[in-house]
Amino acid sequence: MSDEHLDPDAVASALLASIGVLVRRVRQMPVGGGLTMPERAALAQLDRSGPTTSSALARDAQITAQAMGATLSALRTRGLVERRPDPEDGRRVVLTVTDAGRQALLNKRNARAELLGRALTGGTFTPTEIEQLAAAAPLLERLAQNI
Repeated sequence: MSDEHLDPDAVASALLASIGVLVRRVRQMPVGGGLTMPERAALAQLDRSGPTTSSALARDAQITAQAMGATLSALRTRGLVERRPDPEDGRRVVLTVTDAGRQALLNKRNARAELLGRALTGGTFTPTEIEQLAAAAPLLERLAQNI
């Protein structure tokens, strides 16, 4: 099919369907680390955003402050997140990811990358198809950044 015949809406629908299946499958696969989905999401958001408040994390995740508080409490208990006084306003408390928290995220990412790597090398994909997937990865990231 030539490029002039590609319907952007059809491509968008196909991408949403296929990426959705991939993400659900990867999330469903058990990997070590013992992080629940909400814990992993909160830890990853905190790692990306840098020190911030519990209410800001809850707002970003579009969940209640109470739900985020419970998640962060579990992460603090395990030493993955720590509370510090806000350097700009000593009355507020900001949360930061500890080294152990960063390591837990890295371990989870590595386990999932290994899972995908095994799927790619399991004989289902040809070398050409693996090259096509490699070429698509930066395009998918750029697509995500432009949404």
